[in-house]
Amino acid sequence: MTTLVKVLDNLTAIDQHGNDMTVDIPLHARKRANANGTALRMLNTKTGRTQWRDTDMADYDALRKTAVPSKKVENVKNELENDVVEFLKNCETLKPSHLIMDSLKWRYLMRSVLRGKNIMMTGPSGCGKTLAAQTIANVLDGRRFYYFNLGATQDPRSTLIGNTHFSKDKGTFVAEALFVKAIQDDNAIILLDELTRGHADAWNILMTVLDENQRYLRIDEMPDTPTIKVARGVTFIATANIGSEYTATRVLDRAMMDRFASVVEMEPLNRDDELSLLTMTYPEVNPDALRAIAEIADHTRTQVRSEDPKVTTSISSRMTVEMAGLLNDGFTLAEAAEACVYPFFSPAGGNDSERTYMRQVVQKYFVNPNITASVPWEQADFVSNV
Repeated sequence: MTTLVKVLDNLTAIDQHGNDMTVDIPLHARKRANANGTALRMLNTKTGRTQWRDTDMADYDALRKTAVPSKKVENVKNELENDVVEFLKNCETLKPSHLIMDSLKWRYLMRSVLRGKNIMMTGPSGCGKTLAAQTIANVLDGRRFYYFNLGATQDPRSTLIGNTHFSKDKGTFVAEALFVKAIQDDNAIILLDELTRGHADAWNILMTVLDENQRYLRIDEMPDTPTIKVARGVTFIATANIGSEYTATRVLDRAMMDRFASVVEMEPLNRDDELSLLTMTYPEVNPDALRAIAEIADHTRTQVRSEDPKVTTSISSRMTVEMAGLLNDGFTLAEAAEACVYPFFSPAGGNDSERTYMRQVVQKYFVNPNITASVPWEQADFVSNV
C-alpha cells in the first residue's frame, strides 16, 4: 500500500488518510520536504529499513482525494481528548495512600504520562521520586514499566544498546540490550533513574531518543547502522538529584534539560505527612516514637533551608522509614539513630561537628540526656521539645 505524507508548517506530518505520522519520520526529512514544498513517499529497503523520499505534492493531492480515511481521525482525536480530560478530573482517587504527594503534582505527572511527555523528577535523595514513577506505572494498567539505573553502570553502550559477541555459527553479532526492546513497546513507561549520576556517554546516546522531533536510537555496532524508532506513547521519566551536596552527580547541560517538557519537583515531607507515612507503614510502633522520628527529620530539613544551617544535609523519608522499621524490630530510638542518622553527619570539628549537633537533637527527646541505648523505648520518658 502506497503511503504518501504531507509536512505542515509546524513540521507535523500527516498521511493521505489524515493520520499523524510525525514520530515515524526523521526531523531532517520533514524539514527538507517542508522547505522544498514536496511530499514524502515511504519506501522499505531490502534490509528492512524505512526511507522517506521526496515526491511531487501533486501525487499526494491526487492520492488524498481518492483515499478512504482509515479512521474518522478528528472524531477519534476528540474522543481521546475528552477521555484524557475526564480521566484527569478523577485521577486523584487513583493515588495510593502510601504515596504522599501534592495533588497538583500528581495530576501534572499523570497528565504528562498520558500525553507521552518526557518527565524530569527532581528533589533530594529519598523524597519519593522513584516511588512516584513506579506508582504511575501500577495505576495505569496495561502499560509496561522498565527500570534503568543510569547511576549504576559504567558501560552505557552495553546498558542502552547491547554487547557485541562472536560465535562460529553467527559470526560477529550484537545482542540488543533491554532498553532497545523497551523503546519499541507501545505506551511503555521507561524510568531513567539517577540521570545526574549517569555517564556522559549515556547522555549522548539518549539525546536523539529523548528529542521529541527525532525519537530514535541508532545502533552503530550493527551492519547498515539501523535506526530504531521510539514507539508511540512511550514516556520517559528521569530522576535527578540537583544540588551542591550531591558531589557524585553531573550538572545536566541545557540541551539535555530541554529534552524534558515536564519538570516535577518532589519536596521532602513536612512533619505531619512524615508522621502519617510512618504510622501507615508501621502501625504497631509506639506513636510517640514515630512522632520523635518525624520531628527529628523535620528539624534537619528546616535547618538545611535556614540562613545559618547547623547541618548541611537532611534526613530523608527513606531514612525515617528505616528507623521506624528498626523500632518495629525491637531497637530503641537511640540505637536507630546510631545506625541510621549519625553516619550521615560529619564528625569533623569535635564538639562543634554536625554529628555532635544531631546527637544533641536526638537527646532532647528524653528527660535524661544520658539515657543509654540499652534502655527500652517503653522505659524512656518522651519529650517533644525540639
